[in-house]
Amino acid sequence: MRNRALLVVDIQNDFCEGGALAVSGGSDVARDVSAYLRDHAHRYVAVVATRDWHAPLPDTNDGHFATGADPDYVTTWPVHCVAGTPGAEYHPALQLPAGTLHVRKGQGRQDYSGFEGEVVGAPGETLAAVLAAAGVTEVDVVGLATDHCVAATATDARAAGLAATVLLDLTAAVASPTTLRAVARLAQQGVGLTTSTA
Repeated sequence: MRNRALLVVDIQNDFCEGGALAVSGGSDVARDVSAYLRDHAHRYVAVVATRDWHAPLPDTNDGHFATGADPDYVTTWPVHCVAGTPGAEYHPALQLPAGTLHVRKGQGRQDYSGFEGEVVGAPGETLAAVLAAAGVTEVDVVGLATDHCVAATATDARAAGLAATVLLDLTAAVASPTTLRAVARLAQQGVGLTTSTA
């Protein structure tokens, strides 16, 4: 599995219980991903952690933050993961290995996929290019939320020519209907859907 990378998507305080845009089970995902990494990080040539890093209001981040109306929780959202705030930090239960690559996304934009973000410490380099340089040909995707940023990241991994698998037991979702649609789309795109224990 040394040509494989693990993509840890948006396990941040605002997406976990008590946060501005909490996903039920988010804190459990933080703990479970940490346990998985303790046992399996050696299998991956790279571990990548993404996080939303939004500009504060009055910047709506290209309409991502709902203003003047209630959020629809599909394309508009409550204010969350504002750069430099506690809500944008990784959940304290998430323990990432040394050498983890960090990606900041949604900086004034409506980024969902980790492949749209900025690789910290590699200005001008895309995540796809950084992974290719490391010899990565396959990725496993975990994190929050299954039906939005996890699905978008897996989709863009496939678009970048990578084999992609979502470890569903290491994700949590916003809602069941959007998750069912997302999982069906991922399957059609050739994304693997399995668990960390399969």
